[in-house]
Amino acid sequence: MANHSMFDLYSDLPPLPQYQTSLLPSLVPGIPDKLLTVIAPVAAYWTLSMFFHWIDTKDYFPQYRLHTPAEVSSRNKVSRWEVVRDVVVQQLIQTVVAWGLGMTEPDDLTGQEEYDVAVWARRLRIVQRAIPGMFAMAGFDAAGLAKNLAPSHPVLAGVLNGGHYSNLQTTSADYGNSNSKPDFTAWELALAGALYWYLVPALQYGIAIIVVDTWQYFLHRAMHMNKWMYTTFHSRHHRLYVPYAYGALYNHPFEGFLLDTLGASIAYKLAGMNTRQGMWFFTASTFKTVDDHCGYALPWDPLQRLTSNNAGYHDVHHQSWGIKTNFSQPFFTFWDRLLGTVWTGGDVSARYEKARLAAQKKADQSYQNITITHSNVADSATQDPRPYQDDKKNATGLSSIPSCDQEPLPPK
Repeated sequence: MANHSMFDLYSDLPPLPQYQTSLLPSLVPGIPDKLLTVIAPVAAYWTLSMFFHWIDTKDYFPQYRLHTPAEVSSRNKVSRWEVVRDVVVQQLIQTVVAWGLGMTEPDDLTGQEEYDVAVWARRLRIVQRAIPGMFAMAGFDAAGLAKNLAPSHPVLAGVLNGGHYSNLQTTSADYGNSNSKPDFTAWELALAGALYWYLVPALQYGIAIIVVDTWQYFLHRAMHMNKWMYTTFHSRHHRLYVPYAYGALYNHPFEGFLLDTLGASIAYKLAGMNTRQGMWFFTASTFKTVDDHCGYALPWDPLQRLTSNNAGYHDVHHQSWGIKTNFSQPFFTFWDRLLGTVWTGGDVSARYEKARLAAQKKADQSYQNITITHSNVADSATQDPRPYQDDKKNATGLSSIPSCDQEPLPPK
């Protein structure tokens, strides 16, 4: 009985089309997609970083700054050169891993798309096989309804009849003989195409985002809860009390590999992405990470409007009073909210203003202690004047300039 039911389930299905595959052309001519997957995230990192650095140095949009230039110079405990150096080291490790990951992946092919869409259309046809039984459980006669609807709504009648479309046939030639076989409906192919081209990739990206957010949240939080892990690895990133764009990947090399590179690679594998999907995912993750450290709350920045995990949210985590909160990175904040680690201290405007004033006061004091010649004014009281006696005598003996030669005469 069970075998008979399985036969009914898979019988009378439309045939799948034949196909022939070939290598998918590169997205950028001359650069293989696997190589582009290695290059694109690094290029994205420095392109977006330099954009924010440009508006930073030109002092554009000061009204949207999270911190003042005085805070950047006085509160951070690491030089910009050290930041660039460590970021380059992490990106070298990232490049090696990405290249190795690409070598484990098959080449992306094209030519099979119509076949894959038909597979999804077949799955939709198989799902329809359950409809008569579901109607029967609810006390309805699906076959009777289908018979009544057939003249006016043949497609709906076929759905109610378990995906059996009596008037929908196609003719194919097998070994010289012409055979009539069931065909797909337009709605099945349209829905199958939407599933294949849009819904399944969206689900893959969603899975990858959830995986990388989960991976980073728990590792990031562990590095704050475990004193050895924090002092050995993660404290380096927190030398940037005032984050800026190209400091996003300023980490200990081991932390950078574990938290960012390995986490994204695992997400990519678990989501079942192909090479080109991985390229977009890695590049988007890089853009998001840089934007979260940019130091600006720009109202027109789409990355800061798509989710609540943005530059302002993550900046709280970089402050001494918020360091045990807002661990989520890089996309969403659901783990912070579920586990109670989101910042709950209320409005932070007063805290930020206090930090700005303190940094500016420190900068003003430093400026007042600097003379034009960079000499110490206090040394003048104890300086021995004798080495300069001859200079004074020579200056006294200089002949005066006649007053008539001091200024040009007016024209006659």
